[in-house]
Amino acid sequence: MLIQEVRKHRFANRSWAALRRIDLARAGDQIRNSWRWARAQARPLRLVHALAAIFALVIILPLGYLVYCIATLPSDGGLVIETTPSKLVVEADGGQVFATRGVFKGEKLSAQDVPVNLSCAIIAIEDRHFYEHGGFYLPSLLRAAYRNFVSGSTREGGSTITQQLARMTYLSQDRTIKRKVQEAIVTIWLERQLAKEEILTRYLNTAYFGAGVYGVDAATKRYFGKTAKELSLSEAAMLAGLVRAPSTLAPNRNLDGAQQRAGLVLDAMVETGAISREQADAARQQPATLRVPPDNPPGTNYFVDMLAGDVKRLIGLMSADLTLRTTLDLNLQSIAEGVVARRLKAEGHSKKVGQAALVAMTPDGAILAMVGGRDYNDSQFNRATQAKRQPGSLFKLFVFLAALEKGLSPQSTMVDQPIQIGNWEPNNYGGRFRGEVTLRTAFANSINSVAVQLADKIGIPNVIETARRLGIQSELPAVPSLALGSAEVTLMEMTRAFAAIAANAENIEPYAVGSIQKGDQVLFARQKPVLTTASNQAARAAIRDLLTSVVREGTGKAARIGVPAAGKTGTTQENKDAWFIGFTPDIVVGVWVGNDDNSPTRNVTGGDIPARIWNEFVTQSIPARAKSARAQPIVLAAATPEAARSLPSAAAIRGRPVVQTTGTLEVQGHPIRLYGVEGVRGRGAREFKRYLGRREVACEPIGSSNEYRCRVDDQDLSRVVLFNGGGRAVPNATPDLQALEQQARSARVGVWGGRGGRDDDDDD
Repeated sequence: MLIQEVRKHRFANRSWAALRRIDLARAGDQIRNSWRWARAQARPLRLVHALAAIFALVIILPLGYLVYCIATLPSDGGLVIETTPSKLVVEADGGQVFATRGVFKGEKLSAQDVPVNLSCAIIAIEDRHFYEHGGFYLPSLLRAAYRNFVSGSTREGGSTITQQLARMTYLSQDRTIKRKVQEAIVTIWLERQLAKEEILTRYLNTAYFGAGVYGVDAATKRYFGKTAKELSLSEAAMLAGLVRAPSTLAPNRNLDGAQQRAGLVLDAMVETGAISREQADAARQQPATLRVPPDNPPGTNYFVDMLAGDVKRLIGLMSADLTLRTTLDLNLQSIAEGVVARRLKAEGHSKKVGQAALVAMTPDGAILAMVGGRDYNDSQFNRATQAKRQPGSLFKLFVFLAALEKGLSPQSTMVDQPIQIGNWEPNNYGGRFRGEVTLRTAFANSINSVAVQLADKIGIPNVIETARRLGIQSELPAVPSLALGSAEVTLMEMTRAFAAIAANAENIEPYAVGSIQKGDQVLFARQKPVLTTASNQAARAAIRDLLTSVVREGTGKAARIGVPAAGKTGTTQENKDAWFIGFTPDIVVGVWVGNDDNSPTRNVTGGDIPARIWNEFVTQSIPARAKSARAQPIVLAAATPEAARSLPSAAAIRGRPVVQTTGTLEVQGHPIRLYGVEGVRGRGAREFKRYLGRREVACEPIGSSNEYRCRVDDQDLSRVVLFNGGGRAVPNATPDLQALEQQARSARVGVWGGRGGRDDDDDD
């Protein structure tokens, strides 16, 4: 029984397992059938999803990206032109442009102002189908894409003028898909909003033309010195050729390349029918050339650097392009650079002199030449205006002038002997003492002990006051050593002081700018300086006597030249600084030599290299100034009733003079007597005749008398005659003329010296 029950149970279990297998099979069939049904039912839905995905990829995403590109258009895109100072076009006194500084800004042209040749040139070389397309020219785009693909790099662009304007005005220069999409958007917008002429005008006003200039008017001024309205065909072709490669082809760097590119533009203009072949050939015969000099001319940079501050002081800040007419004499500047360079090359190494500076000006302060250092490229520090150095014995000018103003004279005597003030014991150069000497001898030989005694006698405050009156602005400590130049001053300050002595004026103000213009508008025009005559004429005549003795017989003998000259040497302790500043009738020149690190030179004194530089420069400048006839006038304000009589009361008589005496001329049949001059005949008259040559004189009558103030090339002939000892001053002559006579007498020139002092009655 038990066995049967077990078997039954096993059978039952097998049957149940079979039944389960059957049920599972049936369930699988049902599931598969349901899956097949579901798949059949889902086919249309998948198609819908696929279509939706395709729609999203093709329509929605690009549209969204387009919206994104529009939303992210940069508000500050386009060309970023950095703020720069006003463009300065710098002219010499004769009108010759010699330097430019800053970036030309130019004017924004209107559509009517754009020259036809320029618009035709730009269209011919940049976008021949400009007036036909709506912002894009597909053939150009495809051609550029194909050539870039073949070359494997981006070498050619197919952008239209409108596309370029969109990129320049609103976008960056990045080569991204986003920027290209934004460029297309802006291009379409520009074409819909603006007329073609306006698009072209904006393009020309915005494009970069090299040399830091944006806009065609600025480029025209920068390269050709004119406005865009005045462009010639060859110049228009050159500018049109620059926009594709402005940095490479800018004519200030690559004139040949710019001219070759201009030739391609002319050919393109012929092909488009804008000009004839004959016109193109004629333009090639007269290619555009650079009319404005480089930004960094050699030599004059120290002078040009100084002008920006002058402009700001005279007219304030300006954002427009400016033209400056300066006082610089290019001939004298070249002479100054050459003399300094040669002297430093010849002696600089052996005498351990590394630097030099020179300033030349007229007695009324017009700066004629400036050398601020050995090499501007090595150092832009201007040693003429910025370097403060000890002047040494040069400062004795103020000590002796203060003493003369207190009543001493060149013949007054002092004892050259060892002295001590407190713990200070100054020594003479060379260590020896001479005993009793005159002030003339002490000044001519730069005796330290006498200068210190004088300063102690009259008081250091009086010395400082005298220096301030003559234009010294640097700090001057009230210590005994100030008498020997222990303070630090600039070369410009000291030269200015000597100019006041030369002009017999209370003070003079150095200046470098004659006029400032904005286009045709004159913003500033300097009037001829009116100088106040020095109040103490006797002291001024005496100090000029002392200065003359330095050159004639003292420490400045190396500065002797063929015309009357006066000056003073200066040397500091351990020969660290050496100076010579002096003047002739029409020019004042200051020279300094030394080292930037304040190291000693090898025994260089003011009468050494500085005096020789001064001599060479002034000697070479005399014929140069006579040739250019650029001497500036000295006009002294009337300080006395007698001086007031020098004001003109009638029209001038002009003409070539006939010399009768050094004080009497005949002009157009009119006898003319030079004001304040008692003339002589003979040799003096012959020399005066040679001086005048065949030049015209302009003579203005003085009051009701028959006396005239005559000028030639703006030189006052009365002053010329008396300064050179060509005659004597009449008793009622103005103080400045009497002072000139005293100076000639002290220098023993003309009628006051040796054989030349005899009035020779021989006929001419």
